Amino acid sequence: MTDQPPAQYAGPKRVLSGVQPSGDLHLGNYLGALVKFAKLQHETPTLIFVADMHAITVWQDPKKLKTQVREIAAAYLATGLDPKIATIFPQSAVPEHAELAWVLNCVARLGWLDRMTQFKDKAGKHKERESVGLYTYPVLQAADILAYKATHVPVGDDQKQHLELTRDIAQKFNNDFDAAGFFPLPEALTQGPGARVMSLRDGSAKMSKSDPSDNSRINLTDDADAIASKIRKAKTDPEPLPETMEALAERPEAKNLVAIYAALAGRPEAEVLGEFAGQGFGAFKPKLADLAVSVMGPIGGEMRRLLADPAEIDRILGDGAARAREIAAPTMAEVKRLVGYWAG
Repeated sequence: MTDQPPAQYAGPKRVLSGVQPSGDLHLGNYLGALVKFAKLQHETPTLIFVADMHAITVWQDPKKLKTQVREIAAAYLATGLDPKIATIFPQSAVPEHAELAWVLNCVARLGWLDRMTQFKDKAGKHKERESVGLYTYPVLQAADILAYKATHVPVGDDQKQHLELTRDIAQKFNNDFDAAGFFPLPEALTQGPGARVMSLRDGSAKMSKSDPSDNSRINLTDDADAIASKIRKAKTDPEPLPETMEALAERPEAKNLVAIYAALAGRPEAEVLGEFAGQGFGAFKPKLADLAVSVMGPIGGEMRRLLADPAEIDRILGDGAARAREIAAPTMAEVKRLVGYWAG
């Protein structure tokens, strides 16, 4: 018997991603993910979920979680996702995520999870105090992707390791259950310019919704005055902007503001630097503030309008969940058959 290469997945191309409903979304989320989701929906069948199952791997106030789910959904809609084109839904509304996660937990290996650096970073020295869910959530991520046989996943640098784990799990499932080509081996869609926006208070730290300083980020719900104020207060250095990207490399705060301007304007960073070279931040910051207000201000306004009608957001999420199940349920039914579950 000769060795044959594994059968390739022959199903349709699909994109899948999600955002956790924990804390306010900000400029980094917009440039790194949301604006790209809106573009992808016109290129490839796209499913975007609110990751409320992932959120509870750390404590969430149950009274706030549903509201936070609506806020993420409103952000999706306000930044250009169209529920008639993309499938937008809450993760917990599709039970196949949890069902498939259990099967994949039995396929994944402990050593694979032990190598996941995000758990080590989040747990620190006290991993025995963390939830089992936090440890195994990369397997739930694999289930999120594979329930829809998603072929492409937008990822940042911090999630590339988890996508590799998903590929390993998918390949092992296909091999273990003699199901060559059943699950695709999903590929990363790197997020490109604007994918890593840094804090307005510390150019060496990523912009984060968990930062205790609200001035470190521009929230999607900020109004024009708040956006302009945060840009004015953003940390800089005393030197004027240089002429070359090389000269900017060792100036993290300056580099971050130039990168934000370039991403918001849809221009190369070098081109922006060429326009403002030799100018101080007293000249650059007002231009950046005007640009940020023009792009981000309408998003905040639209989010506030959407959140004033929670019933409509719930309707959109419910419709999206039904459409998502139309894909996930047949996948899970076939997984049960392959695994050998009792069928009655």
